[in-house]
Amino acid sequence: MDGATVAGDLLTLGYGALPEEASRGLACADFRALCARLAAELTALGALERQEEGTVVLGAGHGPDAEDEFLRQLAGLLRALHCPDRALCGGNCAAVLREPGGGLRLLRFLCSELQAARLLHLRLRLDASPVQATGEETKEGNGLVQELMLTLQALALPRPVRGTLASQLLREFHDKEALGSLSQSLTEQYCCRRCLLLKRLDLTTSAFHWGDRAEGKGEAMKAVLFPIRGRLTPESDVSVAHVLAARADLSRLVPATSVAARQGTSCAINKVIMGDVPDRGGRPDELEAPMPAWKSRRENGGSGKAGPQRWGRRKKKK
Repeated sequence: MDGATVAGDLLTLGYGALPEEASRGLACADFRALCARLAAELTALGALERQEEGTVVLGAGHGPDAEDEFLRQLAGLLRALHCPDRALCGGNCAAVLREPGGGLRLLRFLCSELQAARLLHLRLRLDASPVQATGEETKEGNGLVQELMLTLQALALPRPVRGTLASQLLREFHDKEALGSLSQSLTEQYCCRRCLLLKRLDLTTSAFHWGDRAEGKGEAMKAVLFPIRGRLTPESDVSVAHVLAARADLSRLVPATSVAARQGTSCAINKVIMGDVPDRGGRPDELEAPMPAWKSRRENGGSGKAGPQRWGRRKKKK
């Protein structure tokens, strides 16, 4: 891992220069303190699930057990952030951090997460309270401008002229050709997939009304289903900020039976055992193709030759 890249990220984020002792990794108290500061800002920006008041997400610690406590907290932090670096998320994270460049790998991941979290937080702030065209600059407005300037640097866009509104800059980000086309393509893909899933959901729920036991309960079923179904729309809320925050781990396939996935899908209905159902067939490997009946060619007077064929031309009408 290139130390210059990590140092540039820290300077861009406003964390100062990279400590020289960071190359020591886990054994360096300054390194642990820097990681703790990055994790604290990620928590403040909402990148992690809300923690209980007073809970330390990642602490530098002091004393003989500081490194062990740091590793324990770091493991939970990396799981919450869905870190794609399998070496860091593996069971031998301590050995990775003690290797040359191991600490820089961790800092690089935390910096990239913080950059994405700031962009997403900026979008939420602009949607909730857009900057007005007033002549006075407020502290909140200055903070927004700083965030937008960081975004301009990330996208290699020219500096705006003085007096340009933050909302106008955000529209220009959307007009950025590469990001705009990618965002539009994702929006169309998500809309198509959501339409397909919603259609399947409608067909599945309508099938529950066909049974004999559902007679007389149609209105009660609709009263439960319609409020939930009304909130599900084909439109997607994926924005350019989400595109910037996307990583390669989004393409990782997670089994539907994994422990993490089952936490959101497990319910009491999974324990219901279905009874015997009629055989619907649909197994082409069990079907035999019909064979044509065999007929002898000796059908004309017992000879082995076919009957005489007559060829002629049609007479043209005069």
